[in-house]
Amino acid sequence: MSNIFDNNRTVQQVVVAGAAVSAILTLLAAKYNDRPIGYEHPKGIPYKSGLPLLGNLPLLLNNKERIYDFQLDLLEELDTLTMTLPVAGNPTAVLTIDPQNVNYFLKENFKNYLKGPKFKQSLGELLGNGIFNANGEQWRYQRKTASHIFNVKNFRDDFTDVFVKEMLVMCSQIMDKAAKQRTVIDFHDLMFKFTLDSFVYLGFGVQLNSLLQENKVPFAVSFDHLQRLGALRFIDPFRPLIETATRFIPWKMSTQDHIRVIDKFAADVIAQRRKEIAEGKTDHKDLLSRFMNTDNENGEKLNDVELRDTVLNFIIAGRDTTAQALSWLFYNISLQPRIEQKMLEEIEKNNITDELEKDSPALYEVISNMHYLHAVFYETLRLHPSVPSNQKYALEDDVWPDGTVIKAGYYINWTPYAQGRSTKIWGPNAKEFYPERWIDEEGHLRRENAGKWPVFHAGPRVCLGQNLATLEALVCVAMLLKRYSFDIVADQTVTYDLSLTLPMKYGLKLYVRERSTSSTTV
Repeated sequence: MSNIFDNNRTVQQVVVAGAAVSAILTLLAAKYNDRPIGYEHPKGIPYKSGLPLLGNLPLLLNNKERIYDFQLDLLEELDTLTMTLPVAGNPTAVLTIDPQNVNYFLKENFKNYLKGPKFKQSLGELLGNGIFNANGEQWRYQRKTASHIFNVKNFRDDFTDVFVKEMLVMCSQIMDKAAKQRTVIDFHDLMFKFTLDSFVYLGFGVQLNSLLQENKVPFAVSFDHLQRLGALRFIDPFRPLIETATRFIPWKMSTQDHIRVIDKFAADVIAQRRKEIAEGKTDHKDLLSRFMNTDNENGEKLNDVELRDTVLNFIIAGRDTTAQALSWLFYNISLQPRIEQKMLEEIEKNNITDELEKDSPALYEVISNMHYLHAVFYETLRLHPSVPSNQKYALEDDVWPDGTVIKAGYYINWTPYAQGRSTKIWGPNAKEFYPERWIDEEGHLRRENAGKWPVFHAGPRVCLGQNLATLEALVCVAMLLKRYSFDIVADQTVTYDLSLTLPMKYGLKLYVRERSTSSTTV
C-alpha cells in the first residue's frame, strides 16, 4: 500500500515540477519574446525580431545554405542592424552595409577592431596563429615577411613564368583532349588544381602536379571540408555536438582526421625544406624560405607549428580566392557572348601570341594594361567576392559615421557579397554583370573606394596578394580565351557553397571547343 502512495506522491511531484517549469518558461518567453534569455537589444540600433528564447537562430539555420543572399535581403531594408543567437554570453553582433562604416572600421579606426575570440574558436584548428587569424605583433611580422615576395620584380620575372607553364600543362593535357573528344569538364575543379599547383610552387617550392591527377588530392579535400566547417561554426551553435558525434562513425572522416591530413601536408613541406637547407641548398626565394629566416614576435626563429600556420593561411589566399574568381568569371561570360567578344578583341589587339607567352616580362607588361580584362575581373569580384562575409571585434566603445554606437565586446560584421549586389550602393543595375562600370569616359580602368568595394579588404590589412591574384587570373583568362570557347552544360545548378570563401557548390560543367586562330568570333 505504501508503494502506491509513494508512486502517487512521485507523480504529483513530477506534475508540480513540470507546471513550475512551464510557468517559468512562459514568464521568460513573455519577457524575452523576440530574443534569447539575458539578451537586451542595444539602444538606437535596428534589429531583426526573432522568436522567444531562440532569437534569430531558427532563421539563420533555415537560411544557412543561402546565407549571403539572406544577409542581402536584410540589408536591402536596413543599412545597419543587429541579430541575436542563443549562445554563451549572448554577444551583440552588428551587421552593416554602409560604405562609410566599412571604410571607418577597416581604415580610419583600424586599431579598435581585431579578430576576436569567435574567430579563434571557429578557425583555430585550421588557421592557428597564421596571418588571417593573428593580431598585433604576430600579424605584423607575418605581413612584413610576406610583403618581400609580393613585388613587381617577382611578378614580372618569376610568377608570370610559373602561371604560363601551369596553363600550358592544362591546355595540352586537359583542354585539348576535352575539345577533341567533346567531353564535359568541371571547370571549377580545374581552376582549383591550377591555382593550387601554381601557389604551392611559388610559396613553398613544391611541385604537386594536381592538374595531372584525376581526383582531388587528399589535402584539398580536407582543406575544403575544414573551411566549410569553420563557416558553419559561425552560424550553428550545435556544430560542436555534431562534430563530436561524427568521431564515433567509423566510415566517416572526423574533424580530427581532416586536421591530421592537412597537418601532415604542411609537416612534409616543412621537413623537405629543412632537409634541403641542411644539404646546403639555400638559394630558395619562396615564401616558406623567407619565413624560415624570420624571427617571430619573441625574436626567435619560427618553429614548425608557426610555419605550419603560415603554410595553410597562404594556401587559402593563393589557391581558393583566385580559383573561385576564375570560375565565376567564366560562368558569367558564358551567359553573355557580348562580353566575351570584347575580351577577345582586347586579347587580339594586344597580340597575345605563343611567342609573347614565352617572354614573361613582356607578357606581364601587356597583361597589366589590358583594361577590359581587368574590368571583367573586378566585376566578377563585385558580384562574387572571394571572402563574402567577414567579422571583427570591438576593443573599446566607438561611434560609427552613421551614428551607430558600438560598445566594447560587440562583434561587427560586413558582407562584400551583399554590398556588391545592393541597389542602394551600386544603383538599379547592381545585380547585372556589367564590366563597363569599371571603365571611365577616357577608357581607363577605375577603382572604387574600399568601403564600397572591400573585396581586397582595406587599410593596414589590405590584401597583400591582390596584384598577384589579378595577374594569375588574367594570364589564365587570356591564354584560355585565345585558344578555346566554352559552352555551358544545360540544366545544371550553379550556386555557391557555404565556406570561408565562395566556392561553387556543384562545380561548373562546360564543353570546350578549339577556337580558330584567325577569328575572334564567339
